[in-house]
Amino acid sequence: MSDWPPKPNNSGPQESNPNKTNEWKLLEEVVLFSIQEQRRARRWSIFFKCLSFAVTLLVLLGLFKGCSVSSSNTEKASGVSHLAVVDINGTISSSSKDVNSHDTIKALRQAFEAKNSKAIALNINSPGGSPVESDNIWQEIRYLEQKYPNKKVYAVIGDMGASGAYYIASAANEIWVNPSSLVGSIGVIMPNYGVSGLAQKLGVEDRTMTSGENKDILSMTKPINAFQKEHIQSVLDNVHAHFIDAVKQGRGDRLKNADPKIFSGLFWTGEQAIHLGLADQAGNMTTLMRKLDLDKAVNYTVEYNPLESVLGKMGAEVGQGFSESVQQKLAAQQNIELK
Repeated sequence: MSDWPPKPNNSGPQESNPNKTNEWKLLEEVVLFSIQEQRRARRWSIFFKCLSFAVTLLVLLGLFKGCSVSSSNTEKASGVSHLAVVDINGTISSSSKDVNSHDTIKALRQAFEAKNSKAIALNINSPGGSPVESDNIWQEIRYLEQKYPNKKVYAVIGDMGASGAYYIASAANEIWVNPSSLVGSIGVIMPNYGVSGLAQKLGVEDRTMTSGENKDILSMTKPINAFQKEHIQSVLDNVHAHFIDAVKQGRGDRLKNADPKIFSGLFWTGEQAIHLGLADQAGNMTTLMRKLDLDKAVNYTVEYNPLESVLGKMGAEVGQGFSESVQQKLAAQQNIELK
């Protein structure tokens, strides 16, 4: 009968066999060493997990602190008479962290609703962007002006107030500019390029398939025909007409020149814009506050929060996954019941 593994308390044969005693000691050392290595690996694993958690926690606290400080400062400053400022800085787009209608409208509502805000200033420095986002903001400003008739809206243009940014500015009661500001660009553009010749030289073949003869109307590898060009032009003209109508509603009789070039996409300096009736007077935020006899300005702009964006996406993905899971379970249950 085998006497393996060796038994340390077994006397007799084991004492007479030193090789088995050495084997037991070796086995014991190997097992102890393995246990020590596992404990050491476990300690390092716990250490790195704690370190990662601490770093993540610090980052989250920093982001929340930045947001909370901004909101607390706004609450403290809004307790006195002030000029409510909303920034229109950067490209206007639904997905832009610079200017989008959702955040801008939220800021405008807070600015108008604040009891101690005496006037609202749109701090504009933007080349424009989405006509839809611009119109959404324009519509909201016009609505809030009617709801709060005692609070005037001033558009203060810095370096640039062009295209969609001027669209928004035209809703203000007054537009203030620097003499060297770039103002106007009342037009619509849809960029497109044709690379069919380049594709042929490179040996690239377009294998796009469509259902609908005009579905590939803006294909870069196919020439546009007369009908398609006319249709696209009609779309652009229709959007342009909305832009022109908004400017005329906002500016009214202050437009001193009926020259159609005003709506041709050209832009002017602030000084020229005043002569054309596209702006009212020269000035900046400081001179506006001086005119209104206000010492305080409170910025109501909704700051871009990357954490909120990430959490929002995560929440949307989790919600979508949960919804799909529920649908699958219901479908499976229904199939079982049908059977």
